[in-house]
Amino acid sequence: MTNVRIGVMYDRDWAPEELPGFARQTEALGVDDLWVVEDLGWNGGVSAAAVALGATERIRVGIGIAPAPLRSPALLAMELATLARVFPGRLVAGIGHGVREWMAQVGVAPRSPLALLEETVTSVRSLLRGQRVELAGREVRLEGVELVHPPAEVPPVVAGVVRPRSLELSGRVADGTVITEGHGPADLESARALTAKGGAAPDHTLTVLAFASVGDDADEVARALRPHIEGHAAWLGRPQDEVFTVAGPASQAAERIGELAAAGADTVVLRIAGAEPLRQLEALLKATGRRG
Repeated sequence: MTNVRIGVMYDRDWAPEELPGFARQTEALGVDDLWVVEDLGWNGGVSAAAVALGATERIRVGIGIAPAPLRSPALLAMELATLARVFPGRLVAGIGHGVREWMAQVGVAPRSPLALLEETVTSVRSLLRGQRVELAGREVRLEGVELVHPPAEVPPVVAGVVRPRSLELSGRVADGTVITEGHGPADLESARALTAKGGAAPDHTLTVLAFASVGDDADEVARALRPHIEGHAAWLGRPQDEVFTVAGPASQAAERIGELAAAGADTVVLRIAGAEPLRQLEALLKATGRRG
């Protein structure tokens, strides 16, 4: 587990104005990553990343994820380049399909989600590398677009995907893959195989989001996780007892991170449920040997 990065998500339900303080406190605890969310109606991912980066000095900040249908690739590349120039080496840019119902709700559901994601990821990566992009794709059209201020240190662009064809696509076009909450070691092994089938390079990273609740009171932990488990079990189409969590006493939760790392996770990002998330995080980091 020594090589796995440990991150924490700033939950979408937490107030935006509390993000700077939370970011500073997590950095002081020794966490590697802080990930922010972009879900329709909640917070903007790029603006939240900017807030977190500006409040900290060391930690890496991930956007998990920017929905491709909501974002012009040119504008997204411009925004990411600005952050990457001001905070070099500290940004991870996640892009995904977005929730189709939400995309339809605002009138941007694509004809081909796979084509849109491929064309968005490919063009954003090219723009961030300072290339002039000409693209007449199925979903994206760019006519000689080029960044005036591309970043000297290009941030990784990762794809947040779930389904097999999307995982293959991620392996083909992205620097890494983000796996959503609820997926366990067996899922990660399958994801690795699918991204490899798509042509993933050896340095293609795997970031795993995980529901977490750390505490010695089993009933309290179960209560905190229940709504998350119920919702994701329905979405993933699997029994609730097959929704993977990082939960229980700190030592047990640390073992669960180890299981994900052994299955191929490069980064584990904790979505902490229940009271006092920073206290939970501190106990878990200590159990993994990161503190104390």
